[in-house]
Amino acid sequence: MNKKNNIIIDKLPKHIAIIMDGNGRWGKINGTSRIDGHKKGIESVKDIINVNLNLGIGYLTLYVFSNENWKRPSSEVSALIHLLVNTVKSEKESLMKNNIKLNVIGKLEKLPKYCYKALYEVMNVTKKNNKMLLNLAISYSSQLEIIDMVHKVIKMTLSKSINVNSIDKKFIKSLLYTANIPDPELIIRTGGEKRISNFMLWQIAYSELYFTEKLWPDFKKEDYYEAIIDYQNRERRFGLISEQI
Repeated sequence: MNKKNNIIIDKLPKHIAIIMDGNGRWGKINGTSRIDGHKKGIESVKDIINVNLNLGIGYLTLYVFSNENWKRPSSEVSALIHLLVNTVKSEKESLMKNNIKLNVIGKLEKLPKYCYKALYEVMNVTKKNNKMLLNLAISYSSQLEIIDMVHKVIKMTLSKSINVNSIDKKFIKSLLYTANIPDPELIIRTGGEKRISNFMLWQIAYSELYFTEKLWPDFKKEDYYEAIIDYQNRERRFGLISEQI
């Protein structure tokens, strides 16, 4: 049975974010290398992007590389960066064909220049696309994002360009990396771990969390449908009681 048939189109989330965990473990379990696991994970990325397009989900954020991942062995980090650059370059035509806009958030100044240049080129080429926004979190840390926001607020306050009393949730959101992106309604984490790992801590205040044992390279469209159906079966109250909804 195709699980897609159980999805309620009118109740689809506008934005889904995914912590793609388990690539390295997949490689070891299958007798290959960790980087081979990351390469295999690209197939799952393509599957999920296609599902989003077919369902009409407008925003997809993928946690590609955390700021903490820089601590990994330099050989693995270098291989990951090369894989990222090659993938983004090779998918440029597909992004244009499918009207997908590429966006990247994170401490991009930490990336090698050739990597940043490749990302910027594709972001620039796709900037007018509007069917779906593919948001990649690279060299990303939510705690650093919040610190950057605080620095901006302090500078604006000291320069008297804002009144302290005008600082509210809407104002804070306007200073985050995701300023023009709706907060995700659904967060999916693969790989069996049940934690957020410094990912979009402000933005997920009311997100539904979905954890699966599936390693990311094994996570395919039917698994994605299952996560969406699980989301749609939940009651989202936002502090209210059921009778108020």
